[in-house]
Amino acid sequence: MSQLSTPRFRIGIDTGGTFTDIVSVDMESGATQVTKVSSTPGNPGIALVRGVNAILEAHGASHEDVAGLAHGTTVATNALLQGAIDSLGLIVNTGFRHILEIARQSVPDGYGNSYFWVKPDRIVPLQFVREVTGRLDFKGNELKPLDEDSVRAAARFFRARNIRSIGICLLHAYANDAHERRVAAIVAEEYPEATLSLSCEVLPEYREYERAVTTLVDAYVKPYMDRYLKRVHDELGRGLQDKPFLVMQSSGGVASAEQVVRKPITTALSGPAAGALGSAVIAEIAGFPDLVTLDAGGTSTDLCLIEGAKPQITNGGSVGPFPVRIPMIDIETIGTGGGSIAWLSREGHLKVGPRSAGADPGPMCYPNGGPEPTITDANLVLGRLPAALIGGGITLNVARAREGIAALAARLPGNMSVEQLASGIIEIANWSQANAIRQMTIQRGIDPRTFGLLSFGGAGPVQSAAVMDLLGMKACIVPPNPGNLSAFGLLAVDWRTDHMVTKVMHEDAIDLADIAARYVTLEGEATATLKRDGIDPARIRLVREADIRYAGQSMEVRVPAPSGSIDAAFLKGLVDSFNAAHRKTFGYDYAGRQKIELVNLCVSGFGVIDRPSLPKLAARAGNPAAQSSRPVYFGSAFRDTPVYDRAALPPGGRVLGPAIVEEFGSTTVVFPYQSVEVDPHGILVIRPVSAKESV
Repeated sequence: MSQLSTPRFRIGIDTGGTFTDIVSVDMESGATQVTKVSSTPGNPGIALVRGVNAILEAHGASHEDVAGLAHGTTVATNALLQGAIDSLGLIVNTGFRHILEIARQSVPDGYGNSYFWVKPDRIVPLQFVREVTGRLDFKGNELKPLDEDSVRAAARFFRARNIRSIGICLLHAYANDAHERRVAAIVAEEYPEATLSLSCEVLPEYREYERAVTTLVDAYVKPYMDRYLKRVHDELGRGLQDKPFLVMQSSGGVASAEQVVRKPITTALSGPAAGALGSAVIAEIAGFPDLVTLDAGGTSTDLCLIEGAKPQITNGGSVGPFPVRIPMIDIETIGTGGGSIAWLSREGHLKVGPRSAGADPGPMCYPNGGPEPTITDANLVLGRLPAALIGGGITLNVARAREGIAALAARLPGNMSVEQLASGIIEIANWSQANAIRQMTIQRGIDPRTFGLLSFGGAGPVQSAAVMDLLGMKACIVPPNPGNLSAFGLLAVDWRTDHMVTKVMHEDAIDLADIAARYVTLEGEATATLKRDGIDPARIRLVREADIRYAGQSMEVRVPAPSGSIDAAFLKGLVDSFNAAHRKTFGYDYAGRQKIELVNLCVSGFGVIDRPSLPKLAARAGNPAAQSSRPVYFGSAFRDTPVYDRAALPPGGRVLGPAIVEEFGSTTVVFPYQSVEVDPHGILVIRPVSAKESV
């Protein structure tokens, strides 16, 4: 048993395809500890427990010293993106069986027009969409009573065909949920084994297509998440099963496992969200409130825009081809990561990604690596990576990487050397990331040159300083333990629950008393949800928002709503907030010229935690000293380049490039004509320098 008197360690676990990252924070001292263990895809709970035990052993602590666990998982996302979706059904009103077939008329960017675009397969084929008789109007008034016999017939249809997950989406259920709840009760009687999701619970908002798809996504992933969390619970064992176990949500909050099982769609795309939240903490500490974050892993790179040390939130995202209307941190993903494969198109052009070697078999240089060269192989050949990764846990085979790149070079014209082709592979990858950042910023009216670039993930810091140069950004920031920042982000996240209701009101017909009553209801629901998770009422914070548009528009903008009394001042503040948001988003507004229309009222409830912070490094005298050197390829030749141990770099220390900074889990490359400085918290800040200073 540990000698520690009270539980004091909060532990974040981020499960990835290759590694499971673990971070612990000592709530008394603020000290952090990190480790990585190989993921166990067959049962992710095994790696989770191994990592927790390893980090406790490093502290000399036991399970009794654990205050709580926070977990980020891609189970919901993977369930949707891997393999065909089957055993899923939908119940709708009579006459609306083709809701998924009609969908929306918009065509994805890049296709020009609908002639070239093939609509993807629907999440539920038409034969598994069943109609029930009954109808409500948009105010929730019953126009036609529910025909319970038609509901029983639908339930028996699904049971006979072993359709185990069923979404229920009836017209105007956001205004009156009575029909949907009665349908659910009848289906549960006829088919108790079925998993049900109701649109009035998942997304009580108008627009039946998005509401239907979001509800179906929730219904489909619910059994996967339930099985996953039960397996994790079993693996935790008696010492950890009674500890608070929180799961990351895509909105940037956490919730208890029990809450997540009830509404698992909230965890879709939650892995990248954890990294964005960790980045927001680093942005504030480092004094760079405006950043683009770049999280490069083995398969892909996730990008997020942070303004004022807060990540952007959207409620119009998607998971694969499926639009989901839930709050989520706005993440852009591209298929460029350390395991991205370099290959030739049929036209003979060199391509990098999106195909990836993944964790199995991995890059060619890995012990059991695959047959095609990857970005990791190219960096190794150029001398930018050490001979082994994660503290010697993975030995790299540079000879095999060279053979793979040489074989690819032989298929290209120009008689390129291995190093030239490796440089070309990295250049393509860098421009892929740079172009994605340009689209994310410039299309929103933001000049990327006024932003910093925060790089993390195991494969991020080795290349990000070059991406900074391509875009002329202010600086490249590399946090301590960049390969574990997502796990760190899990410990910087408040509990969160989101609630909303549709109530369309024209500005001239707004009923302030009605709005007040609806906000009271939403705030009560949010508070009750957080209390069920054991949150102290003193730590509960409620935030109002509203979805608003100009009268005549079809899409709205979500804006903060004033707290306090719902009166004329509230309405003026709401309208002013919308005009400002519309001007920022679209470059213009109709303030004073066009009436607004209120569409949705929203409340987010937060259970505020004590956020971890990075302790300052102890002051050390002397200049940074290299631990070794090795030849590294820059430009068109190898240069003898100093290699620094990050843990030995003193605060305030500054090094001119080229240089390599190594640590457990990641490698940072400082290119020629750059410098790297260590801030008081150990954050690396890379900036361009003049040619004169570089010499």
